[in-house]
Amino acid sequence: MTKANPLTLDALRDAYDTGATPSDIVREVYRRIDAVGDPDIFIHLRPMEDVLADAGALPARSDALPLWGVPFVAKDNIDVAGIPTTAACPAYAFTPARDAFVVAQLRAAGALVIGKTNLDQFATGLVGVRSPYGVPKNAIDPEIVPGGSSSGSGVAVGHGFVTFSLGTDTAGSGRVPAALNNIVGLKPSLGALSATGVVPACRTLDTISIFAGTVTDAFAAFQVACAEDPEDAYSKGLCAGHLSVPPSSFRVGVPDAASRIFFGDTVQAASFEANLKRLQALGGTVVELDFSPLYAVADMLYEGAWVAERYTVVEDLMRNTPDALHPTTAKIIGAAEHLSAADAFRGIYRLKELERAANALMAQVDLLCVPTIPTFYSVADLEADPVTPNSNLGTYTNFVNLLDMCGIAVPSAPRSDGRPGSITLLAPSGQDAQIASLAVAFAGESAANAPIDTTETEIAIAVCGAHMSGMALNHELTSRGGRLLHATHTSPRYRLYALAGGPPQRPGLLRIEKGAKIEIEVWALPKPSVGAFLEGIPAPLSIGTIELQDGSKAHGFLVETAGVQGAEDITHLGSWRTFQNLGQKVVNEHAN
Repeated sequence: MTKANPLTLDALRDAYDTGATPSDIVREVYRRIDAVGDPDIFIHLRPMEDVLADAGALPARSDALPLWGVPFVAKDNIDVAGIPTTAACPAYAFTPARDAFVVAQLRAAGALVIGKTNLDQFATGLVGVRSPYGVPKNAIDPEIVPGGSSSGSGVAVGHGFVTFSLGTDTAGSGRVPAALNNIVGLKPSLGALSATGVVPACRTLDTISIFAGTVTDAFAAFQVACAEDPEDAYSKGLCAGHLSVPPSSFRVGVPDAASRIFFGDTVQAASFEANLKRLQALGGTVVELDFSPLYAVADMLYEGAWVAERYTVVEDLMRNTPDALHPTTAKIIGAAEHLSAADAFRGIYRLKELERAANALMAQVDLLCVPTIPTFYSVADLEADPVTPNSNLGTYTNFVNLLDMCGIAVPSAPRSDGRPGSITLLAPSGQDAQIASLAVAFAGESAANAPIDTTETEIAIAVCGAHMSGMALNHELTSRGGRLLHATHTSPRYRLYALAGGPPQRPGLLRIEKGAKIEIEVWALPKPSVGAFLEGIPAPLSIGTIELQDGSKAHGFLVETAGVQGAEDITHLGSWRTFQNLGQKVVNEHAN
């Protein structure tokens, strides 16, 4: 394999299908590392012989090992057994006896760990230049900062050394390096990935993140790594879910004109506008929102009591060997020495107030879209001012973990000056699969490996009304881990009614001998969530069997015959969405 043939999962599978061995891939990884010749990417690069031994010890290739022979690297605040963990601080270094939980999950699935990568010391920074182990060169342009704190992990994937890498994300460290190195950065919901074996930055806000060259590769690693860990008190046992067909329509919240911040970078502003047009072409309705509450949350991360969380990790070092810390790191974390317990509670109260305002914004949309970074900074910029550019890079990232959102940074078309473009899709906790599915479509990737039918742990549910994508009750599916299988129509044996009563208005789908095709969506819902979903179905609606236009069947909403008395027959419209849109049009006309 060559650099022109990246080490994606699809490429590796093709190579293995045609006779390559994991040892061949390992040798190619080290050839690429040698060819780039940047020693500052790794804090500890494993000897090739050790990785070859791991490759040779792999069991036979099978579906039970979804990452068989797949190379990856881990940020050096994540434990790999027998290799020092430094968090980019030599005085802090220790050698763990076992792998971090996530590393163990990945290796058990057949993945091969190549080494430990450089980072901003104690994962404090978004620039990637705060390390005593040197500064990794950006994979796209060595004049630009590599991004942090997961600098080496982002650069390693940017160069195509490995299929994916592990970073961590507290303030954007799993997203900013992705934008700067033209790769994907997946930031999971908090608690989806175990933190056992990870040096904390802010324990309540941290998550391991995943970098990859494609959305599908990042999500495949996430699916393997996502498992409940009884040793981690913050592990939530969330389900990774599956990639699926994205909704045909959705509402995407974006910063309004007054809250778009690019620090004078008009090229970045134009790139974001072009990316919004791409989302609109995929079915998105752009809703401009005042991001002021989100920015207020972001300010709390480094200017509030959450700095004290970072202090808990390095307190002994700062008191006994303060010179062991990078000067900028020490200055930032040292601010915690002037905070009190009362300050912490004031911060908690203020965050709760802002969280309510943020929830009101999210209630208007299905997801948010922001530029991953507002602008670019050079290494020279950071030498002149080590703090301000770092703060600016967190404009669209710092609020995310405090609000327990999931996110994914996705490369877009290059900017007009040739620098990489990137957006980040954000959604409430637990919707990792939904935004990743949309990211696949945005990136123009093939979702051929995404299941188009239910798995053994799911049930197909057909919906014809407000539960469809982009509509008022869709969150009742997505919040329970539902994923869209496909949009289709019923067989021509149904009538559609707008039932009497309300608000809210409710549709009624009635089966008859001769009727019409009605627009529906078929969603896969995890079996444990079905009961709670069905509890919310009011009479005269019920769940029955719906016949689809291709002759297949699915469970879905039906109305009892008695329930259509006094209802408006809207069968001729063929769709509840059309009926709702016509109603909104009438309201707008009256308003004008």
